[in-house]
Amino acid sequence: QVQLVESGGGLVQAGGSLRLSCDASGPSLSNYDMAWFRQAPGKEREVIASINWSGLSTDYADSAKGRFTISRDNAKKTLYLHMSSLKPEDTAAYYCAAQASRSSKASVDRREFDYWGQGTQVTVSS
Repeated sequence: QVQLVESGGGLVQAGGSLRLSCDASGPSLSNYDMAWFRQAPGKEREVIASINWSGLSTDYADSAKGRFTISRDNAKKTLYLHMSSLKPEDTAAYYCAAQASRSSKASVDRREFDYWGQGTQVTVSS
């Protein structure tokens, strides 16, 4: 089974950028649809971006559209989330997730994932 480890979080000023990475070990990443979630203190975990196994289909939550970009490199077994124009309300723990499936179309309506990383903290100061 795949194991996921996020990195790249940190403290950034509002308006700044960060790139999160999710390194996978185990089976080929091309067998997995993936997504990024986040959870702020006192709030429910929310999906913010989804990508299908090939990387050809992506989908974003409204909060991420135009500011975040999800991508993947299956050869490197890595999932990315590039975040720009960050806002204080983006402060949260960010998690990558994987599901053993090969969907043709990514969707942020999909929230059932079997494999999760431990999370990386993103803090945006005003």
